Amino acid sequence: MRAGLIQTFAAALFAAASAAAQAQAADPVRFGLCYDLTKIYVAAVPQVAQAAKDYADLLNLRGGLEGRPIQVIVQDHGNEPQRGIDCYERLKREGVMVFDFFSTPVSRAALPRIMQDGNILVQPLVGRGDAVDGEVFKNVFVLAPTYWGQAANIISYFKKQAGGNLKGKKVAFLYLDTPFGREPMPVFEALKRLEGYDFQTFPFPVPGNDQSAAFAQIRRFQPDWVVLWSFSPLNPISFREMQRNGIPIDRMVTGNWINEVDINNFGAAAAKGLKRSAVVSGGAEHPLVQDILRELYDKGKGNGDRKLVADSYYNTGLAVYSSVFEGVRLAIKTQGMPLTAEKIRQGMYGLKNFDAKGFMAPITVTPQDHGGGGKTRIDMWDGTKWVPQTPWFADYTGLVNTLIKANSADFAKANK
Repeated sequence: MRAGLIQTFAAALFAAASAAAQAQAADPVRFGLCYDLTKIYVAAVPQVAQAAKDYADLLNLRGGLEGRPIQVIVQDHGNEPQRGIDCYERLKREGVMVFDFFSTPVSRAALPRIMQDGNILVQPLVGRGDAVDGEVFKNVFVLAPTYWGQAANIISYFKKQAGGNLKGKKVAFLYLDTPFGREPMPVFEALKRLEGYDFQTFPFPVPGNDQSAAFAQIRRFQPDWVVLWSFSPLNPISFREMQRNGIPIDRMVTGNWINEVDINNFGAAAAKGLKRSAVVSGGAEHPLVQDILRELYDKGKGNGDRKLVADSYYNTGLAVYSSVFEGVRLAIKTQGMPLTAEKIRQGMYGLKNFDAKGFMAPITVTPQDHGGGGKTRIDMWDGTKWVPQTPWFADYTGLVNTLIKANSADFAKANK
């Protein structure tokens, strides 16, 4: 009789566990990644999506988000705003509340609908820079430094390298002549007035393959530093022009959009000394990357090519979704189910000095600051890997915030 009771009790427990597992599997937390997988951003975005799916799978192996499984839905919008809006509307009907478009034109196009619906837009390193102003953009979470913040931090690095005084120093700004390339210019101009350096701009036209005219002017300018604001496939062209014009590569600092493919396409040894504005740690040494390799790729369960794991763009995606998933986990933990977009919004404010155990700059999200603090660092390529040259830092924050507030106030006024 006792044995029968034990068997009955065990069967009841098993049935309850099975029912819970089925309920859990039927009710995942869904994230909509409407990405450009085929056109403009194809050099970077597939790695970001791969990282998001890998990290979701890793967390699901460990119980998901407070027991809820994660489902990452990735669809292509080809960098076309209308396709991005269609993707948003389709996934919204499927219960998705957190969206990411990883495209400036698509993010901007979808923004009014998302704000009207009260859903969450994740907008790292694209879209509106002033969206870090959480008092205006209540449903947008940038979770990364803006291009304005990166520009300010680069000038701060130059100032430290110059012993604290930039007067008389020459800074050349080489950029792809698009809104993306021009975006940090107001910060460079404002800091020129403040710090007294000589600043000149050198645009090169789309598609970016011919930079010779810009470099002929840069050679005559004889800058102390060259800031490159471009995008992955165009970077090696800039490096070769640096070399051809006799400008030392260690005089250049790029924005964040550079990866190991760019370095190898130029030559790993030749790129020694090149610096970048870093938003995430490089390489595969971090325990989080090692866990993904061991628990997924070693078992044939990865979501892409193993050689792309630890690519700088993969690591960027991993950093972003470490923050996103943690914010949603905190929402479930503190406010319970059923999950709503408002609960997720509140959960993001639980991110305090979050750095995924040293994987990225620590971020603290507040109702005022949806960027997390704007910290970056300067990394240098040593011939084989990226090596930090500074700690994570944010400088000239007052100036950057003034620019943010001016732009967000214009948006708020136009959208009353």
